[in-house]
Amino acid sequence: MIVGSTVLIMTAQAGSIDPLSSFETIAAQRRSSLRVDPDNAVPDELIDRLIAIAATAPNHKRTFPWRFRIITGDARADLGNALAQDLIEASQPATKVDKARSKYLRAPVMIAVGSRAGDDATMSAENRDAVSAAIQTLLLGATAAGLASYWSTGAAMTSTRLREFCRFDETDTVVGLLYLGWPIGDPPAIERPQPESLRIGSSTQNP
Repeated sequence: MIVGSTVLIMTAQAGSIDPLSSFETIAAQRRSSLRVDPDNAVPDELIDRLIAIAATAPNHKRTFPWRFRIITGDARADLGNALAQDLIEASQPATKVDKARSKYLRAPVMIAVGSRAGDDATMSAENRDAVSAAIQTLLLGATAAGLASYWSTGAAMTSTRLREFCRFDETDTVVGLLYLGWPIGDPPAIERPQPESLRIGSSTQNP
């Protein structure tokens, strides 16, 4: 916490809960995983809570650019069929077409996340940054709730059929398709490299 020009480092007292430590645990547990039970439904109220949490992400100019589309039940197969048609028209192998038809059935809930266009290219880019932050916030919330998650991107993000299926505007940018479900196993651990960081402080010049 910063008070005036004084920085106070808050630490947990003996026997108390360290909020940062709790968050560190959640962040470390969040891993991309499709090892979920496709038949075990996720309550609507939990999804709604996660979306509300996602919308607390930082957002320049308060444009609130995020757009969420919750896809469940037979609509998951409808989405797969729509994207499979893209592959058929692109003369892709039958194996890829078949995979597209069934891939969204691997989780009980799919969430398509879009970003509204801004008034100019800079604002559109900042809107997308905000939506990416919202997605990460949602994924962390899902982890805290005990859900497994997977953030999918790729060619589907530019599909006209996906945009139409999700009723996004032509000017919206699709940022991700999120798989959510109850885990049926633990994904392998991830060896994450130490992030690059550099402290740049004040400097003085020699006379």
